[in-house]
Amino acid sequence: MMKEIHSYWAYLVLLMLFFAVVNAIVGLSQKKTFTDKDVRIGLFTLIVSHIQLLIGLAWYFMSPVYKALKTDSSYVMKDSASRLLAIEHPLMMIIAIVLITIGWSKHKKKTEDTSKFKTFAIFYGLALVLILARIPWNQWFQF
Repeated sequence: MMKEIHSYWAYLVLLMLFFAVVNAIVGLSQKKTFTDKDVRIGLFTLIVSHIQLLIGLAWYFMSPVYKALKTDSSYVMKDSASRLLAIEHPLMMIIAIVLITIGWSKHKKKTEDTSKFKTFAIFYGLALVLILARIPWNQWFQF
């Protein structure tokens, strides 16, 4: 059940992250004023991504991949599918969440609207790329 929750919540994370990046790019390109709506979009994206991290960490330590990593790490590292689930996916997701968190923190220190949009576009955009690069797509649609 935890795997399904993690998979379904990922849709919300991707949707919010994509929306936040597009909103930031549009705000930046059209020189819009950074409003409370833009703050809420960034904050909600931060919150849902952190919830996903907690769900993911809980699932990771309950998963068969983690148990296999503990018992036979050499096999896991040799097999690309196992390595993706055991090492690459969790590490990239943590880095992506760190980037989202840094972007959120940095935007608060900016005074100009374009700087705020630019900060969100860069940090949230990089996080989106990392997440899309390391989602185990072949397993995501199996449940």
